[in-house]
Amino acid sequence: MGQQETVATSLADTVREGIGAALAQVDADLARRYPGDPGTRQPVHTVYVPGDAFAADTLRSWGDQALAALDAHAPDAGALAAVLGLPDALADEVHDRVRAKLVREPVEDLRIDFEDGYGPRPDAEEDAAAARAAALVAAAYENSTAAPYMGIRMKCMEAAVRDRGIRTLDIFLTGLMEAGGLPDGLVLTLPKVTYAEQVTAMVRLLEAFERAHGLEGGRIGFEIQIETTQSILGADGRATVARMIEAAEGRATSLHYGTFDYSASCGVSAAHQSLDHPVADHAKAVMQVAAAGTGVRLSDGSTNVLPVGPADQVHAAWRLHHGLVSRSLARAYYQGWDMHPAHLPTRYAAVYAFYRGGLEQAAARLAAYVAKAGGDVMDEPATAKALSGYLLRGLDCGAVDTAEVARLTGLTRADLDTLAGRPAATGV
Repeated sequence: MGQQETVATSLADTVREGIGAALAQVDADLARRYPGDPGTRQPVHTVYVPGDAFAADTLRSWGDQALAALDAHAPDAGALAAVLGLPDALADEVHDRVRAKLVREPVEDLRIDFEDGYGPRPDAEEDAAAARAAALVAAAYENSTAAPYMGIRMKCMEAAVRDRGIRTLDIFLTGLMEAGGLPDGLVLTLPKVTYAEQVTAMVRLLEAFERAHGLEGGRIGFEIQIETTQSILGADGRATVARMIEAAEGRATSLHYGTFDYSASCGVSAAHQSLDHPVADHAKAVMQVAAAGTGVRLSDGSTNVLPVGPADQVHAAWRLHHGLVSRSLARAYYQGWDMHPAHLPTRYAAVYAFYRGGLEQAAARLAAYVAKAGGDVMDEPATAKALSGYLLRGLDCGAVDTAEVARLTGLTRADLDTLAGRPAATGV
């Protein structure tokens, strides 16, 4: 008793050691390519504002316009539930939380647009707008009025606009450095990528900037916007988006689907360009598989149907938007674009209903898994990871509270991070 029993084996230690040596490179490659979730907060949406329209009060203005739309067209929980078809059990909580969110933090991610939303301008005009954007972003972080994430979308790496895009990026980043440094929530978007070599060019550009300012290598990451057919399937038949993630050399933070450019490039007529069109689903499925395990997040695109005009028109646009956002969430696209302030009420209504509607079931399953208590569902570690990630996303966006998650699961935020395979929480 107390001594380890001897069991019979047939293989010499050298066999095991040989296999380990043979797979050492594979082990290293897996660790490099698939590091898992970065453990940071992912915003639920991105708001795009043209470079010349962005102002110091843009975030608050969007929040106030969103509140005005909510008060005008769904002033109470019953009205919102009737428009969107929310369950009665969720209506009060969702309405209250949406309203509080629009007061507290109406925009989670803001992109100042120097591409399609800005268009071609005289160089002096774009120079001034880029410098102004840097000053406003720096001031917002300084006075605590910034969104958790902010940055710019530059022009793409195609020959016609390449130099202009590089100059705008340089002016913006230089302005931030001169104002005190790059904020933690900085996000850059590279649009209309067709070849992995364009991603490599962006990497070299950022490396040069980091060297010029003595920054740590890899400090600046960027999003890759997927809005061309070549970014999904290359001329050689390979999934180009996977090559783009590799070409980013660890700097890619997310892949953003561009609804209208991609649909148009597939020949979809304007009336049928939508997030739920089959060509969109195919592109996003390829993106999803390519990004899985890499730490690169996913974002869906937008709808161009705006909630404006008479009440019945606003309600119809809200139902469309709410349905599309809910559909994306169910398909594990936890972020999307919002094009108008009146999209914010339905963005948050869909997000909050998604997390609050599944809270008790997810919490019960996770608690049973941790306690090894069994139940009517037998969950595996991968499912426990997904359940923890679900609760963490709900916490990050304000859909659920730490206290109620702790009450339902008996787990702390740190426990959830561990189960989800995330590093310890690091803010934004």
